[in-house]
Amino acid sequence: MECPECHSTKMRKDPGRGELICANCGLVIEESLMHEGPEWRAFDAEQRASRARTGAPLKYMSPNKGLVTEIDQYNRDIRGGKILPSQQAQLYRMRKWHKRASISNSIERNLAIALTEMNRVAAHLGLEESIRESSALLYRKCVEKGLIRGRQIESVVSAVIYAICRQYGIPRTLDEIAVIAEIPKKEIGRTYRLITQELELKVPLTNPRFYISRFVTALRLSGETQQKANDILNQALKKGLISGRGPMGVAAAAVYIASVSTGERRTQKEVADVAGVTEVTIRNRYRELKKALGLDIAI
Repeated sequence: MECPECHSTKMRKDPGRGELICANCGLVIEESLMHEGPEWRAFDAEQRASRARTGAPLKYMSPNKGLVTEIDQYNRDIRGGKILPSQQAQLYRMRKWHKRASISNSIERNLAIALTEMNRVAAHLGLEESIRESSALLYRKCVEKGLIRGRQIESVVSAVIYAICRQYGIPRTLDEIAVIAEIPKKEIGRTYRLITQELELKVPLTNPRFYISRFVTALRLSGETQQKANDILNQALKKGLISGRGPMGVAAAAVYIASVSTGERRTQKEVADVAGVTEVTIRNRYRELKKALGLDIAI
């Protein structure tokens, strides 16, 4: 926002009067501003929790987004005392029918299965909560668009997780996801391309830099080797040597060259096993990098 008088962009709010004032000339730009925060104050976490009148945030990983009340499995009353066996049987029936009533159509049934599978795959990949929530939101968009018809739930879930990992710059490959989800890599790739086209997702190209730290950690190399591998990769990116080549192979070759140059030599087989590529790929990428960058390394 810009002041119409002095064209300054420095503004300050007066919460007492509800005004937006130019800090340079003092002109009142807006008045009667609405305060969007709570009308109460809290001095510690306990007060904040007791005075808040809003519920928990929406959770897309939950089939009902966390908007329903659930009957827990503890069989205890509000004071912590154990409930009588006769009442436990009644609670069991209530839980059973509540669960049946919450899944009333095919879409809700599909979400219940898909989100459970998504949570399993994400847990094996070590993905954090925010990534899981983004994946669940994207899957719900696929359901709304009708992209799940005629396709395996597991393949759509895997494709969605792969797309979100690409968007957030998380180094997870199709091979890893395919092994965990027990779905052919080609099927996941086909579904991924369909999702990106139909939903018009802007997925960035995979950057080989994302894999450097991962390979270095797995091979137990030093920070000096990691820095050297990053330098080699930066030079390759500037010269356009990455286009048309798999990012895993280029990153693996950079780590291999760096390990030799710093004296922490690792064999091509060791690097290939960690990177999930073949030794032939590493040799080919190594020769290309050595020739284009003029590296003087004897291997």
